[in-house]
Amino acid sequence: MTNPLQEKLNGYKLILGSGSPRRKMFLEEMGLDFEVRPKSVDEVYPDHLQGKEISDYLAELKATPFKSELKPKEIVITSDTVVWHKGASLAKAANAQEAFDMLRTLSGDWHEVITSVCFTSLDAQKVVNSTTHVKFMDFTDDELNYYIQKCAPFDKAGAYGIQEWIGMIGISEIKGSYANVVGLPTHLVYKTLMDMVS
Repeated sequence: MTNPLQEKLNGYKLILGSGSPRRKMFLEEMGLDFEVRPKSVDEVYPDHLQGKEISDYLAELKATPFKSELKPKEIVITSDTVVWHKGASLAKAANAQEAFDMLRTLSGDWHEVITSVCFTSLDAQKVVNSTTHVKFMDFTDDELNYYIQKCAPFDKAGAYGIQEWIGMIGISEIKGSYANVVGLPTHLVYKTLMDMVS
C-alpha cells in the first residue's frame, strides 16, 4: 500500500521552508518526500495583530522569499507558532532570565499555543491554523531553573518545548492537538495538501 497523500503528490515537489528539526520530523513521520529549504525573514508584525492573526501573518511572511523562485507543481510550506497568554504573545526568550520570567507567568495557568501553516504554490496560497489549550502546574523556581539549564529553550515560543522535560512533568491538561504544540498541526497539513492537489 502507498501513502494516500504521497500518491496524490506524485509529480509535485514539496518544500519545507523551515529549519525546524521538529517540523522536518513531522513531515518525515507523515511519510512525505520533501526538500528542506529554509530562508530567513525579519519576523516583525503589526502591533495591532492578536493571537492567530500574528501566526497567520508570520507564516505568510515567511513564504515571501520563495514566491519569485517557485516553479509549476512546487508547494512550499512555511509555519509559525505563537504562545498566547493574557492578551500577549510570548515570543522566543533571548536569555535565561527572559525564559524564567515567561515560564513563571505561564505557571499554574492556561495558555494557547497557535500554529499557522502557509501553503504557497505558483498560483495559490492558503493559510490554516490550529489552537491548542495547555495548562501548566505550579512550578517551583528550582524546577524552572533546572529546565532552562538542561534544555536551553531559547529557540521556542513561550520558552518551552512540550516534548521536553517540562512538558513531561508539568502539563496537567491539554485540549487540542499535541503535534500543534510541538510545532505543526499535522492533521491540517494532511487535509490541506489533499485538498490542494485534488
